[in-house]
Amino acid sequence: MATFKAIVIEKAESGTKASLADFDEANLMEGDVTFRPEYSTINYKDGLAITGKMPVVRRFPMIAGIDAAGTVEASSHPAWKAGDKVILNGWGCGETHLGAYGQKARVKGDWLVALPGGMTARDAMAVGTAGYTAMLAVMALEKHGLTPASGPIAVTGAAGGVGSVAIAILAKLGFTVHAVTGRPQEADYLKGLGAAEIVDRKELAGPVKPLAKERWAGGIDAVGSTMLANLLSMTRYGGAVAACGMAGGLDLPGSVAPFILRGVCLYGIDSVMCPLDRRKEAWKRLEKDLDRQKLAAMTREIGLTEVPEAAASIVAGQVRGRIVVKIG
Repeated sequence: MATFKAIVIEKAESGTKASLADFDEANLMEGDVTFRPEYSTINYKDGLAITGKMPVVRRFPMIAGIDAAGTVEASSHPAWKAGDKVILNGWGCGETHLGAYGQKARVKGDWLVALPGGMTARDAMAVGTAGYTAMLAVMALEKHGLTPASGPIAVTGAAGGVGSVAIAILAKLGFTVHAVTGRPQEADYLKGLGAAEIVDRKELAGPVKPLAKERWAGGIDAVGSTMLANLLSMTRYGGAVAACGMAGGLDLPGSVAPFILRGVCLYGIDSVMCPLDRRKEAWKRLEKDLDRQKLAAMTREIGLTEVPEAAASIVAGQVRGRIVVKIG
């Protein structure tokens, strides 16, 4: 049987172990589309899965990787044929279904989105789930009715993948963006993406007041926990926050005061099981509303062999922007 190279996570004596290994094509899971990933990326969840810091992986052995962009090799799904360029994000890949850090993947055709005509596979993975999630968050704030005239938007975890793309999108749409970060050395980078102001994360790290001084019309939060609670307490009357991450923790140590006294709304952003129509809209918007030069400025490329090291770095909060993985 044919084998291919993949980053495989296996059970170990103490937790799990991830390494580049040969994987038997016969052991791919069921699906009506087989495609060849050309590029993938590293998201925070990938980092958690590969390092074993959280129990992301639910079956073993598991090919890691929640994202891929590549070319269809074989399909019995009516929407896809050999040669089609496709994007995969989420749907349990790298968790319950064999993922994308490999030279071959088999998935359900209903999980795929066509690669936008104005994007390459590499572009799409420079965006990845982090950028696609950022776009979903921006769409939620727009649906709430926020516009550039509403006031500044705070973006937490600003130098990370979600934050970097969110800043670039919001700035292009005309919003005033305040980048919240614990890495002051990244100020020039964040301003280059479009941030108008740099906010030290310490300002949102202290004890949470039921209601603090109103600062922002809305926010995009990729951190969770105390930072999200403080952000909510500082959101202006009628504002909204889109929450999409938990790098700071799963808890929310706040109060109901922002919701019932200021009418603040909290939108939960899920990228994994997001309905197909919303996915298509998000990728269409990304093609149009994300500055490609800014995307390039926030992206670096690695190979499969470098994935475990990069995974450890992203969990440690040492990664700036986006990492593209060339499968090759």
